[in-house]
Amino acid sequence: MTDILDRPVNGHPIVKVNLLKPRYTVVPDQPAVTESVTESDVVEAVDLPDNPLADWLTVPDLPVLPVWARTPALLKANTQALGRLCWWHTRFHGIRVPKYAVKTVWLASRGFYRATVGLWPTLSAQDHTAAVKALKAQSKAKPEDVDLAARLQMAHAARTQTRRWRFGAAAVAVAGAAIGIYLAPPLLQTGIGGAIVTPLAYLGRGEHTQLLDQAAPPLRVDMSAQQLNDALRAAGLLKSGKGDDEGPKVACVMGPVRDGCGWAVVFDLPKGGGKTAADVLAKRTTIAAELGVDEIQVVMARVRRAQGGNAGRVSMWVADDDPYLADPVPSPLAKMDSFSIWDPIPFGHDARGNRVAVPVVWQSMFFGGLPRRGKTFTQRLMTAAGLLDPYVRHYVADFKGGQDWMQMRQVAHRLVLGAEDDAIEAFKAMLAELLTEMERRFAILRELPTSVCPEGKLTPEIVQRYNMPFVFFTVDELQECFIAMSDEKERKAVIDDMARIARRGPAAGLVSNYASQRPDAESVPTKLREIITIRACTQVTDQTSSDMVLGKGKASMGADASVLSEDHKGVVVLVTGPASFATVKNDLLTTAEFNALCAKGRAMRKEAGQLTGDAAGDVMTEAGEHGYRVPAVISDVLEAMRHAPRMFSRDLLQRLVTMDEDTYGDWDETQLAKELELAGVKRTSKQVKIDGTNGAGYQRRDIEGAIPAEYLAG
Repeated sequence: MTDILDRPVNGHPIVKVNLLKPRYTVVPDQPAVTESVTESDVVEAVDLPDNPLADWLTVPDLPVLPVWARTPALLKANTQALGRLCWWHTRFHGIRVPKYAVKTVWLASRGFYRATVGLWPTLSAQDHTAAVKALKAQSKAKPEDVDLAARLQMAHAARTQTRRWRFGAAAVAVAGAAIGIYLAPPLLQTGIGGAIVTPLAYLGRGEHTQLLDQAAPPLRVDMSAQQLNDALRAAGLLKSGKGDDEGPKVACVMGPVRDGCGWAVVFDLPKGGGKTAADVLAKRTTIAAELGVDEIQVVMARVRRAQGGNAGRVSMWVADDDPYLADPVPSPLAKMDSFSIWDPIPFGHDARGNRVAVPVVWQSMFFGGLPRRGKTFTQRLMTAAGLLDPYVRHYVADFKGGQDWMQMRQVAHRLVLGAEDDAIEAFKAMLAELLTEMERRFAILRELPTSVCPEGKLTPEIVQRYNMPFVFFTVDELQECFIAMSDEKERKAVIDDMARIARRGPAAGLVSNYASQRPDAESVPTKLREIITIRACTQVTDQTSSDMVLGKGKASMGADASVLSEDHKGVVVLVTGPASFATVKNDLLTTAEFNALCAKGRAMRKEAGQLTGDAAGDVMTEAGEHGYRVPAVISDVLEAMRHAPRMFSRDLLQRLVTMDEDTYGDWDETQLAKELELAGVKRTSKQVKIDGTNGAGYQRRDIEGAIPAEYLAG
């Protein structure tokens, strides 16, 4: 969005350009105003070199109306904003009226004292006192001078007479005013009191005394064009002059002006210096230091030609304080009854408080960063939106195997937890199923007429008519999967499959959502990372790590996650395109809220007939919905055997200890068998055969059989 303001600066029209023009959605936004041109509008050009009136006839390329009145929508929005501002100030000052009344009385009292002190010389005829004192001194020196004594007597009498009529006049005025106020009606008394108190309070004010409280906090950061030039010169972006000449300066197209809780400026680098906007972005830390702020407070971006810029034009916004330390905003998804995945997903807010929403249709996503910086919480925002759309099918693999994704068993068509051998095998089977589904969809889309499938991609009609819901393929802690694979050939095959899904899947409705810690060439190969379209990174240790997540060279463009600190939990640098990025404070969706959305998503899918796969056969969730509380040992054993139809007792016990050492740390195989028997497990055989080896163990179907059948009826 580009706004042209009223007044030019240094001969240039003031252009207000958004600091970033990303592919993510910023709400609210106003459409640009354009005018159509037809053949009848095209006339002979007047700006020809031989036309003596060319300069005079040149039509200024500026809007006729001010920015706030160009369209009815803008006029209405600005009017409403003015009304909200006035109402806020009315409430702010209204509740402080008693305080203002006390302060007014105090200022009026001080003003009365100052007025009295100021009027006393006049009332006491100080203008006569100097002459009286001089004559008295002379009379003492020459007591025999009769003429001098007479003059002293006359001067003293004149001063006494002046004092009498001045004090008398003042007394009569005060008495008359008091009687008049006493006899006046109450309304007039109030008006007279205000007329008296107001000038007295004004007289009683001090240099730093204000009657009204300040509705906005004082500025923490100040900026001027001179400070900007000095900072750029210190960063080596402007040449230094000689003597009194400071050297070349930037041309400020806009500002510096106050913009929200910070300063905004759009400037052009001077020609002849050989510096570009990219050079400015690379010096972000140095510029921040020269301005006296932290680099996280400086938001800079190139102004592209589409927004009226050029290769040397930079937009910069400097916040008064760290904009990402505020409390997180609760995710609106938590209170939504439904959501369409065709709409951009609410994601968070940028530094200036603008709502950021990310469109995921036809995209693939990658989340990276250090542990315990909110990476999984951020990744779950995308999945949570898919939970509220019954025509989204979830495939989830969590190689950490913790509680973060456990409740997805209520919804997920396929769910893999952990990085054990059976989980890796289940994940490979999941990839094969996804590839088969992708090819099946492409085969259907190729056969559809263009009237139904105009672009060879899914449409909302195709999704429901041909039962091809969007597929969210979510993988958390991806590096654990590759580390667990000792066979390099097997590892390469998995990487190839995931790359195929990320590369070709979006057109068939498969949205990849991968997350990993620092993705080096070993943990997450470049072949997989480089085809991801949307990337987000929490805090990392250095720019190299940031570029591994966000893409090569992104740190030099300003997309640098290494500037984030330990306090920036839930803050990511979001890259949505080759030149589109922003630092975003994510919405907060707690684990409890996410689990509640899983239950809501299950109910929605049951109603729409879209509950499939593992979720449809999850006996623990089904029993819970029918009011049966599954014993904890049954629940834990089923979770440990999620990907195995049978398991040796020693392996099962080891997994239980890994899941909950406090509960199962002291158990042995005998106690495990006893507890399972008490919980209702009836073993068809105490021996199981796995890979040709017999041993004591359990069948998964025997564990599931402990749940009464009446609680599993649909």
